Amino acid sequence: MQVTVGRIGRPHGVRGDVVVGVRTDEPELRFIPGSRLDTDPEDVGPLTVAAVRWHSGELLVRFEGVRDRDAAGELRGTWLIVDSSTFAPSDDPDEFHDSELVGLTVRTVDGTEIGVVEDVSHSGQDLLTVRAGTREILVPFVRAIVTDVDVANGVLVIDPPPGLIDLQETL
Repeated sequence: MQVTVGRIGRPHGVRGDVVVGVRTDEPELRFIPGSRLDTDPEDVGPLTVAAVRWHSGELLVRFEGVRDRDAAGELRGTWLIVDSSTFAPSDDPDEFHDSELVGLTVRTVDGTEIGVVEDVSHSGQDLLTVRAGTREILVPFVRAIVTDVDVANGVLVIDPPPGLIDLQETL
């Protein structure tokens, strides 16, 4: 599964550096010199990281072959992507990569199947988008609601509070 780790923004300076909007919890692992990143649009890449540094809270990256401000400006808006199979599993049993959650079957604590995790969003509150037939249900990814995540067996168990899911509409 392809996972977005950043988006190229404006050029910085005259030597080809660009500001990268980070979309990963581990930029120190994704943006190291020599890292090869796929791109969207595909025809821009792949890009290989030549140098990286933080400046005033922004990640600055220089890619191999990008030697000046004009070339850097042509990359603006490009999404940077990696294959999730390159991610090491977390040591924390309560931490999951989005790619591990997408595709899990969602069941309630009583065993009622609700649907499948379609997406994970991280805007303010971590939310699971669950596809339940033709409906999408947003489930807060918090311990009080998500009681068990069994990646090996492909199941995520929830204990939804009243009103979160209308089982009559879902099933």
